[in-house]
Amino acid sequence: MHSFRSGAGAKALLLALLISATSRAPAPAAQTISTEPYAWKNVAIYGGGYVSGIVFNRTQPDLVYLRTDIGGAYRWDGRARNWRPLLDWITRRDSNLLGIESLATDPVEPNRVYLAAGTYTNPRAGNGAILRSADFGAMWQRTPLPFKMGGNEAGRGNGERLGVDPNENRILYLGTRSDGLWRSADFGATWSKVGSFPVVSDADDNTPRPSMPGRFNFPVQSIGVVAVEFDSESGPRHLPTPAIYVAVSTSGPSLFRSLDAGATWAPLAGQPTGFRPNHLVLDKEGMIYVSYGKEPGPNTMTDGAVWKYEPKTGIWTDITPVKPAVVGEKFGYGAVAVDARHPGTVIASSFYQRNEIYRSTNAGQTWIPLLVNAEWDHSAAPYTRSFNPHWMGDIEIDPFNSDHVLFTTGYGIWATANARAADRGQHLRWTFDDRGVEETVPLGIISPPEGAHLLSGLGDIDGFRHDDLDGSPPQGTFVDPHFTNTESIDFAAKAPEVIVRSGTLRGPATGAVRAAYSVDGGNTWRPFVTEPPLPQAAANNRFFRGAGSISVSSDGKTVVWTLPSGSPEVTRDWGATWVAGNGTVPALRVIADSVNPAKFYSFDTQGGNVYVSSDAGSSFATAAKDLPKVEGSFFPAPGDLHAAPGIEGDLWLAAADALFHSIDSGATFARVSSVEEAATLGFGKAPPGSTYPAVFLAGKVQGLSGAFRSDDAGATWTRITDDRHQFAAIIHLTGDPRIFGRVYLAVHGRGILYGDPAKP
Repeated sequence: MHSFRSGAGAKALLLALLISATSRAPAPAAQTISTEPYAWKNVAIYGGGYVSGIVFNRTQPDLVYLRTDIGGAYRWDGRARNWRPLLDWITRRDSNLLGIESLATDPVEPNRVYLAAGTYTNPRAGNGAILRSADFGAMWQRTPLPFKMGGNEAGRGNGERLGVDPNENRILYLGTRSDGLWRSADFGATWSKVGSFPVVSDADDNTPRPSMPGRFNFPVQSIGVVAVEFDSESGPRHLPTPAIYVAVSTSGPSLFRSLDAGATWAPLAGQPTGFRPNHLVLDKEGMIYVSYGKEPGPNTMTDGAVWKYEPKTGIWTDITPVKPAVVGEKFGYGAVAVDARHPGTVIASSFYQRNEIYRSTNAGQTWIPLLVNAEWDHSAAPYTRSFNPHWMGDIEIDPFNSDHVLFTTGYGIWATANARAADRGQHLRWTFDDRGVEETVPLGIISPPEGAHLLSGLGDIDGFRHDDLDGSPPQGTFVDPHFTNTESIDFAAKAPEVIVRSGTLRGPATGAVRAAYSVDGGNTWRPFVTEPPLPQAAANNRFFRGAGSISVSSDGKTVVWTLPSGSPEVTRDWGATWVAGNGTVPALRVIADSVNPAKFYSFDTQGGNVYVSSDAGSSFATAAKDLPKVEGSFFPAPGDLHAAPGIEGDLWLAAADALFHSIDSGATFARVSSVEEAATLGFGKAPPGSTYPAVFLAGKVQGLSGAFRSDDAGATWTRITDDRHQFAAIIHLTGDPRIFGRVYLAVHGRGILYGDPAKP
C-alpha cells in the first residue's frame, strides 16, 4: 500500500482462533462433500498495494517478476500483456507466506524462480520458507527455514536479498534480517548458514514500525542483510563465482566482499558510513552502484546518498544527484539501477519528501530528472489520478530494452517505453502498468439486489462502485467524502439504494466526519452531519483509531454506528442527532435484520453472548448465552454474524472453529457439525426450486479447506475452490442475489475475486 495499511489492519497476521462448546445440540452432519469447478477472475481495480521489488531475468527477454509485501508474487505474461499471480495455491494456514521478502530468477536456467517468503518476524508469525519452481512459477516446492522473514516490515523495498550464482546456478545466497547470510548448493532445496560472514549489528535502527492501537505493535525491527550481488566476470562458468558482494543495513561499514566464493569476507575499504545501503548493483564493466538512506524505508527516509565503487582502483565516489541538506528537504535514495546494454547509464530514485527519478549517462557525473513535466497515463486505473508517485523502493531498466524502465510505488508500477528520450531533452510518458496486479485489502464487500452488482470498501484506497467487474472503475474511488480506508459498508435490505459506509483519514484529527451515506446506490455520497460522542480518552486519539462498524436497517431509516471504544449509537436523521443504545452491549459490530427494520443483532466475542434489539437499536437485551468465546486476531473480525436475506430472525455465526445457525432471532443456535472451521460466510441467490438463499462459507468442511456453497441451508456442502485456488486469507465473502452460484471473495492482499460455476 501507499502506507503501511493503517486502518485496513491490512498487515495483520491471521492466527488460529480457539473456541469452546455450543449452546444447543449440533445439527446432523453432512454425509459427503461434493465439488463443483468454478472459474475465478479478479474484480479489476489494478494495483492498490506496495510492489516492493521488480526482477528481470538477464538472459531471457520479457521474463520479469514482481514481489509484493502482502500479496504474493507475479510473473509478466508477454502475450496477454498482464501480470499473472503465482501463489493462489497458498492455504489460509500458510497465509504468512504471501509477504515476499525477496525474489530471484535464474540467469542460467530461466525456468527456475525462487521466493523468500514470510510476512512478519513477530513472535506470532510462523517461520519463513523458500518457495522454488522449475517451470516459471506454475508449480512450487517448499523448503521451511528455521527463522522468520519480514516481507511487510521496515526495509521491505530493499534488495535483492536472494541471489543465484550466474556461473554455478546450483548455488544461491540468502540474506536474512537477524540470522546472517545463508547458502544453498542444491537449487534451494537445503540451506546452511555462512559461518564466515561477519556478524553485523544494525542496532542503530531508529525507525520502529508505528504503533497501531488495538492491533499488533511491533518493536524496532532488524533489517539485516539486504542485497547480494555476484560479479559474473570474476570467474569461469560452471564454477562458483569468486567475487560476491553483500550489503547489510547498518550505518557503519556495510558493504562486504568475498573473493574466494564465500569462504572469507571483508568490508570494502574506504566505503561511506552514516547511511544504510538499500540497493546494490553492478554494471557489465564491474562498476558498483549503491543507494543509501538514513532509514531503511518505506515509512520514512530523512537523508541519503548514491555512491559508486570501482573495484579495480578501490576508489569510492559520491554521485548523489541532489543532496537533501542542500535543498532543505527530508529524503533519501530508495533504489539505483544500471543499463545492462550501456555501461555508465544509471538511474536512481529519491524517496520520501522528494519523489523523483534521476538519470545519468556518464556514470553519475551529471543527472537529469525524469518526472518533471512527465506525461502520466491513468487510463488503465483512473483512481490513480488522486495518487502521486511515492515509496519508489525499486527501479529497473529492462536488460533487453534500454527505453523500457519500470519503478514501484506504494500502489503499483509505472513504466515508460521512451526513457532515452530524456537524453534528448524530451518529456517521458509513464503508464500505470498493473493489469493483473490486485494487491488491495478489501475490508467490506456488498452485493445489493439492485444497482451495481458489487461495492467494495478497501484499505488505503477507500472503495468503489463496480459497475463493470472486468475494468477498473472509470469514476475512480468514492468521493465526497473520500476516505483513506473504508472499514465498513452496508446496504438496506429492503431499500438497497440506501448504502452507508464508515472510514478513516490518515493522520491526526481533521474534524471530518468518518461516515457517509448514499441514497442512489453508491453513485453519490454525503457525509453524516456529526459523529457519535466518544469517551474523552478515545476522542483524543484519532491517529489510526479506526472508524468502527456501521449498519443500516432494512428500510434504510435507522443507522447504528459503533466506533472503537464506544457503544452502539443510533441516528435516524443522518447524524444530526445520536441516541445511545441502552443495555449491556459493549463496542461491538451490529448488524440489521434483513426484514424487520426494528431488529438489530450483535455478537460479543469475549463473552460468547448474542444481543438483540427489537426497538431499532434504542436498547439491546441478551439473547443466546454461552456461545464460544472467540480469541485471536482482529482481522477478519472473529465471530462473523450475518442475517440471511428475506427471512426475519434467521442468523448465521461463523465462530472460527464452528458454524452456528439460529432461526429465532438469536435466542438459540444450533451448531452445523460438518463444519470444522468457519472464517466468514455470506449469502447468494437461491438455487432453482428453492426459496432459501445459497450459503457461502470460507473454512473447513469434513477435513477439506477452501470456499463452499450450500444449497440446502447447511445440510450439505459443495467445495467450489480447489487445491490450486485456495486464495490464502479470505476476509469476507458474499454471493450475488441476482446470479445463482456467483460469489465474491475479499482476499487479504489479493483484492476481490469473483467466481461462477465453470461452463462444461
